[in-house]
Amino acid sequence: MQVNEQNYVDEAEKVIKSLMGKKDQRGRDIPIVTTSKLRNLLAMSADIYNEVINQKEDTLSEDICSRIEYLRVRVLYEAGREPAVRNLVNEAGIIEILKNAVASKKNYILFSRYMEALVAFRKYYVEKDD
Repeated sequence: MQVNEQNYVDEAEKVIKSLMGKKDQRGRDIPIVTTSKLRNLLAMSADIYNEVINQKEDTLSEDICSRIEYLRVRVLYEAGREPAVRNLVNEAGIIEILKNAVASKKNYILFSRYMEALVAFRKYYVEKDD
């Protein structure tokens, strides 16, 4: 998936809508990721975002790049623990987008906004929240 500044909102909406309609092999609904799980992922990325936004250069420091790599590990861990998170991570292309966010202020800001859009559409489209 390729997100950019012009399409990240539409892409986030498509991801959430596609996750809502997922069925397993027996035709049962696959639960969508909870807002709280999604907000936890957003919170992890927000700490880094606060540092990234204050940097003057577009190339990120080695420390911030290291934190982004660790964020990728945490996202993978959460995806491994819970199938609903795995579905989101795969459908939204979060790992690939995070890989592109390393070392680029502009790309990390885009990633962060994309995550916010995912949370917003999840909250908007799914009435019942776990």
